Amino acid sequence: MNIVSLLIGFIAGAALALAAYILIRRSILRGKRDEILEKAEIEAEKIKNDKILQAKEKFLTLKAEHEEYVNNKNNQIREAESRVRQKENTLNQKMGELDRKNKEVENVKSSLKGQQEALKRKEEECDRRIEQANRQIESIAGMTAQEAKAQLMENMKARTEAQAYINDTIDEARLNAAKEAKRIVINTIQRTATETAIENAVTTFPIDNDEIKGRIIGREGRNIRALEAATGVEIVVDDTPDAIMLSAFDPVRREVARLALHQLVIDGRIHPARIEEVVTKVQKQLEDEILETGKRTCIDLGIHGMSMELVRLIGRMKYRSSYGQNLLQHSREVANICAIMASELGLNPKIAKRAGLLHDIGKVSEEEPDLPHALLGMRLAEQFKEKPEICNAIGAHHEETEMTSLYAPIVLVGDAISGARPGARREVIESYIKRLKGMEDLAAAYPGVTKSYAIQAGRELRVIVGAEQVSDAEAEVLSGEIAKKIQDEMTYPGQVKITVIRETRSVAYAK
Repeated sequence: MNIVSLLIGFIAGAALALAAYILIRRSILRGKRDEILEKAEIEAEKIKNDKILQAKEKFLTLKAEHEEYVNNKNNQIREAESRVRQKENTLNQKMGELDRKNKEVENVKSSLKGQQEALKRKEEECDRRIEQANRQIESIAGMTAQEAKAQLMENMKARTEAQAYINDTIDEARLNAAKEAKRIVINTIQRTATETAIENAVTTFPIDNDEIKGRIIGREGRNIRALEAATGVEIVVDDTPDAIMLSAFDPVRREVARLALHQLVIDGRIHPARIEEVVTKVQKQLEDEILETGKRTCIDLGIHGMSMELVRLIGRMKYRSSYGQNLLQHSREVANICAIMASELGLNPKIAKRAGLLHDIGKVSEEEPDLPHALLGMRLAEQFKEKPEICNAIGAHHEETEMTSLYAPIVLVGDAISGARPGARREVIESYIKRLKGMEDLAAAYPGVTKSYAIQAGRELRVIVGAEQVSDAEAEVLSGEIAKKIQDEMTYPGQVKITVIRETRSVAYAK
């Protein structure tokens, strides 16, 4: 009984406790609910305020954009109105200008109408005066207008007959022109004294004995090598008694070598340093002699007032040949032929002689442009203020430019006469010299090359290079390159030996 009562009491206590817990739990949940509702209300209010602010900002932004759009449109409308007003003003000005011009046109029309009436009156007056003048002329001349017309026709008929006679005379002159030209050319050739001289490529230098020959050769041939290097001339010393051969295609080089040898033999001091000194001195003397030769040639031909540079070029002709014919002798010959032909034709012989002397001046020019010698000579003559007819005769003597004066065909014919006479030229020597000169120029084009000489009739090419620019190994390569280029680009008989010489010198002075 007690246990049941205890159990019932425990259950009742538990039920009371549970009921109390439920009441407390409800109270707690109710408080949390109120707190959550309060937070939700606060959050909702905050969100509402944010949205209101965002709406206001967007409204303000849209309002500003709208106002800017409205302002732009207003500005465009104002600019359009301004342009319209400007065009209206311009149109008004043009309308005013047009009205003014219309008034001017009306004034001009009225003025022209008055002038036309005045002109008509003047024409009537002029016709009246012409008629009066014709009557006076008929009265003075003693013939009527019909009679004067008939006389004029007679005069015209006489003029026609005179023109027909002139044409007949011209036709007859054309028929006789070839005959007369042949007569002038033949007379010119007969009156010109010429010499036949063929240039060669060898000069003989006489010596007294074999001792001098040995001194010229020097120890181990050093003197002769120095002389060949300084002059570019091959010196042939063989068993020929009392003579040494100087071989070179350039006459100036041979002359320099001959004069230098002459001075060295007389002086007796023959060694490399002395050889170079004498060669330099002889080259200067030869330049003076070239100038003197040019002056003497001009004096002999009676030519005066020529530039000293042209005189020097004339002197250089002495040491130049054209197809084996000495160029100075050829030019003097052409000058005399041109002077005689000009006299026969009634032209100025002095101008013709001057043009004939200068016609090949381009062959001795120190320049090497890609121009034919006739055009180069014409340019030189123009440069030194020669007369236009002389310049044209020089440039046209091979018909490489248009002939503008009568002296040009005279020089052309004179050049042909001098070059075509028997024994004047030999083409083989000219092509030979051109081949040697081309060989030297080919080698000289390589960097480091100071001098190049073709010797032994073109069978050997000696190339002197600077020791500072070219090493021993490069010198060996250079000889091979030059040999290959000559083999590829040039035509020659046999074979060509290329010798590259590299020399180092040390010089000091004792004072």
